[in-house]
Amino acid sequence: MRYTYAVFTSRNETLMFANYLKKLGLPCVVTATPKQAGRTCGISVRFLTDYLDLVKQHFPVRGYSSFAGFFSGE
Repeated sequence: MRYTYAVFTSRNETLMFANYLKKLGLPCVVTATPKQAGRTCGISVRFLTDYLDLVKQHFPVRGYSSFAGFFSGE
């Protein structure tokens, strides 16, 4: 399976974003950030890459200042 990680530098915003996606009915989990994603707060929101376009559609609604980007992994 192919996963995408929403990477943040703030743990609080990571948890807020995960809760936001869950309220939208999108399956996701909070998990350790892969080392390859760079320096972050240590946790990220992981979801199936199949949902990436949908996540991007809803992302700007909230305006997360600590968002560092999306990272794809296995």
